[in-house]
Amino acid sequence: MTSKELQQYLLREFPQENARCEWKEMKNLKNSFAGDEKDDVISYVAAIANMEGGHLVIGVQDKTLEIVGTDLSKFNLNAQSAIWKLLEHCTNLSSEGLSIDEYTTEDTSKTIWIIHIPKHLPRRPVYAHKKAWQRVEDSLVEMTQERLAAILEEPIFEAKDWSAEIVPNATLTDLDELAVAKARVMFKKVHASKIPAEEIDAWTVEELLCNSGIMIDGKLTRAAIILLGKPVSVFKLRPAVVEVTWTLRDERQEVIDYEHFTAPLILTVDQILGKIRNLTMRELPGGTLFPETMKQYDDYTIREALHNAIAHQDYTLQQRINFVENPGFLYYANGGSFIPGTLQKALATKGPQRHFRNECLCRAMVNFNMIDTVSRGIKKMFNEQWKRHFPMPDYEIDALNKEVGVKIYGNTINEKYTKLLKENNTLTLEDCILLDAVQKGHRIAEEDVLALLDRGFLEGNTSEYSISLDIAKKTKQLPDYTRNRGLDKAKLQQMILQYLQNAGSEGAKRDSIFAYVKDVLPYGMTNEQKLRKLGKLLVQMEEENLITTIGRKWQIRS
Repeated sequence: MTSKELQQYLLREFPQENARCEWKEMKNLKNSFAGDEKDDVISYVAAIANMEGGHLVIGVQDKTLEIVGTDLSKFNLNAQSAIWKLLEHCTNLSSEGLSIDEYTTEDTSKTIWIIHIPKHLPRRPVYAHKKAWQRVEDSLVEMTQERLAAILEEPIFEAKDWSAEIVPNATLTDLDELAVAKARVMFKKVHASKIPAEEIDAWTVEELLCNSGIMIDGKLTRAAIILLGKPVSVFKLRPAVVEVTWTLRDERQEVIDYEHFTAPLILTVDQILGKIRNLTMRELPGGTLFPETMKQYDDYTIREALHNAIAHQDYTLQQRINFVENPGFLYYANGGSFIPGTLQKALATKGPQRHFRNECLCRAMVNFNMIDTVSRGIKKMFNEQWKRHFPMPDYEIDALNKEVGVKIYGNTINEKYTKLLKENNTLTLEDCILLDAVQKGHRIAEEDVLALLDRGFLEGNTSEYSISLDIAKKTKQLPDYTRNRGLDKAKLQQMILQYLQNAGSEGAKRDSIFAYVKDVLPYGMTNEQKLRKLGKLLVQMEEENLITTIGRKWQIRS
């Protein structure tokens, strides 16, 4: 959209400021995203959440909604990382319904954000800077005692556990005998220190299921069908979908094989994992030998990731769990929000997880030795990859579309970078995660960037950074270093001027210029980030009287 079109859209969708909507120029948010109380984004988000939820429009002028734009890249944020930062800094803020829309105008390359903010949870006021905020007319104030009391006295309706619901007309004949037998073996293994194996062997099937928590008052739960049911029994769970789809893709991302798997998942998980071509690796690319031969994927990691997808799938979304085998990595995706909110919270949690989406299903999977509930699974996956000197797992948390994706790497991305991790025994897991993110071109928090810069691991500014030249030289990464940094500004300008000179009087749109220069822009950037960088450069060149715009096309200034 052009500036005018975007302004008209905002005036139509967000016509006035009120308790549910706030317009802000970024310059009015004096301390940016998470700075001083009342003057940053997190304060306004908390205030809107503490009423009925709503929207915060950033990068527009008060009253007129004129597009003035905002440069959030200098705070090391994109839309997804900003959501994580909000969840990190706004205590009790729900991830359900929290999303950010980003728009960049075609004619002026100005960017605005619309933050969609959910209403606070019952009896859970949202805090920023350890204070609850609210709006009173046009002012942002600390929450009044009256409003706080109103929130704290709200009735709480306990969310139903979908997996614990009784399945009408389901009987023991709906269960697979081999699945029940395996469940008994696994139950004995988990509870060996508390219950004698002979006692568990003497239990009837009903007693086993009741002690596992998936039979209630003699009736089968949905969790029982998912884990132990015959394939035909899943029809009794309709419209829910209980299915894991394994797909094999080649280097061109073309599907070369696939298969669908359903209940009983306690058995079919092994069938799914048996599909993986877990090769034995004897050396790194370039001939560097491993100390020992090892499998491409760690058994614990690939199993844990699939079990987590099954345990935390939102079955009400009527989606399959996807398990995609690609050359060099495995990808898992399940429907639903990420319960911890952010990956950082999941890794930092020291005790058991407080609640689960599918409590009954998760407890049964614990009893059958499929998962644990002390929140060690994700962190252990990261530690296993670190021990193998492989890239860390990538979590893709899409709060808007309610999907969680996990990528597990089965080879190195950069041999020399791997060598750096292997030789530097002072790095912590957190260091490895941060450096791994930088190597992949992902954004990390501003304070983490500054810390890595201070320690000499990075160079550049907080909006464009890469592995430092010093480390790159030591690890012979100069080709990758140069590619990650991209061409400098002067050379990019020269390329653009040459292109516009060839275009002549007709000029060229930004998209065609982008197609010409995108391969020499920093390698780690997404296309969206590259487009934004190009847009800023074109505006700078116009300000320097090098080029001009006519309509939506750029030309060399005559």
